[in-house]
Amino acid sequence: MKAVLFDLDGTLFDTAPDFVVVLNQLREQEQLPPLADTTIREVVSNGARAMVRLGFGVDEGESGFDDLRQRLLDLYLAHLAHHTVPFPGIELLLNQLADIGIAWGVVTNKPSAYTIPLMRSFAHLPTPGAIICPDDVTNRKPDPEPILLACNRIGCQPGEAIYVGDHERDIMAGRAAGMPTIACSYGYIDSDDDPASWNADHLVHDAGEIWPLLQQHYLKS
Repeated sequence: MKAVLFDLDGTLFDTAPDFVVVLNQLREQEQLPPLADTTIREVVSNGARAMVRLGFGVDEGESGFDDLRQRLLDLYLAHLAHHTVPFPGIELLLNQLADIGIAWGVVTNKPSAYTIPLMRSFAHLPTPGAIICPDDVTNRKPDPEPILLACNRIGCQPGEAIYVGDHERDIMAGRAAGMPTIACSYGYIDSDDDPASWNADHLVHDAGEIWPLLQQHYLKS
């Protein structure tokens, strides 16, 4: 194995606390009461559109949706990384990979306008070999195109990498790219979803489980 690739929100970083703040700020502007943290966490991986649907009960194409979405994104950009942290075990994992010369990268459906500033806030982490956003490709996950581009930039074959994610589309993309996959149940999982049903090669309930799993299955000498 030459590389470990990660989804961003809900897999690498716990970005939900910042989304909780900004969605509830927007609800306050609209004279609505705050939503519970746990309710918002469930939809973070589905992006701003899902949060607008959750927060205001309007669907894409309906009156007011685009305005609410843009206001939410503007608030988020102003509040980027105020409360976001790597999930417990992630920082150690990235350093362990760096120590043995294994590259790591980010493959996310989060636009680069938010991903790149967020990653800069964690410049103390080992430098990623690739950061791939939907702006970089024609087709976003679950299409394998962004994962294949990450492998190309890192300089490895898909079969020499593994993809880690907290959404079924992550697992679909990794499998379509021809690499092993790890599903993360610690991420932002819908209440009616079950990561065990995604057909990932492995399932972890804590980011601290990833390094021992890699050692057992992929790093044997």
